[in-house]
Amino acid sequence: MSKTGKISKFSITNNIRKLRFHANEMTQQELADKTGVTRQTIVAIENGKYVPTLELAFRIARLFNTPLEEVFSFNSEEDPNK
Repeated sequence: MSKTGKISKFSITNNIRKLRFHANEMTQQELADKTGVTRQTIVAIENGKYVPTLELAFRIARLFNTPLEEVFSFNSEEDPNK
């Protein structure tokens, strides 16, 4: 809930697929191996089905030598009906 008492909806989007493509077409498996997770985790993150831990988000950003804000975007929207 926000400070105004309204329920906020949020989503986290990412640019991982684009970053993999620009990194010599790195595969999901290669990214998984380099960040210590499974390929299925990378697939879920790319598809917006799973929000990575902060630690994993930083590992991914560091691997691509890219600021966290350029890998992940946090979008928030207050629900006016609440």
